[in-house]
Amino acid sequence: MDYTKYKEILKQRLNEKRYIHSLAVADEAKRLAIKYYADSEKAYLAGLLHDITKNAPKQEQLQIFDRFGIMLDNVTKNSEKLWHAVSGAAYIENILKISDPEIISAVRYHTTAKQNMSKFEKILYLADFTSSDRDYPDVDVMRNLVDISLESAMEYALNYTINELRDKKAQIHLDTVLAYNEVVKKENN
Repeated sequence: MDYTKYKEILKQRLNEKRYIHSLAVADEAKRLAIKYYADSEKAYLAGLLHDITKNAPKQEQLQIFDRFGIMLDNVTKNSEKLWHAVSGAAYIENILKISDPEIISAVRYHTTAKQNMSKFEKILYLADFTSSDRDYPDVDVMRNLVDISLESAMEYALNYTINELRDKKAQIHLDTVLAYNEVVKKENN
């Protein structure tokens, strides 16, 4: 598949750091897709596009929500850091005309996760956590876990996210809590 068109769009829409991050997530998503027997070309594209509206001004994102009839829940509405996942999914579906529901959903939930995530959605979520440009406490733990098991990596990533948000006294999205509860329930059964 030729990604040149999408890379050109990203170069116009993203700052250099975010563009490099998008390339790194695409590479990691492809690697994980190969490892876990998912569609590696589709994973690369989802990784490439996952942050397509991350650098978009607030007004542009609000216009996307309005134009495509998107109603934000209260937590998302109050956390602009979550907006790009929602606006990005709408952008790739409605403006770039990518109709693959797995790509759209993976982009939509790459920040919060959700209950009943598909393998493909988990791959993008974890690729965003473990891409080569990431540098945070425990990134090496996450990189090791993602090579052992998607489920173990999801549990650790969700736990990490919830603890980080709690420490910042930030709201935790219900989708994140439900994803965590589901992973922990499977672990304990």
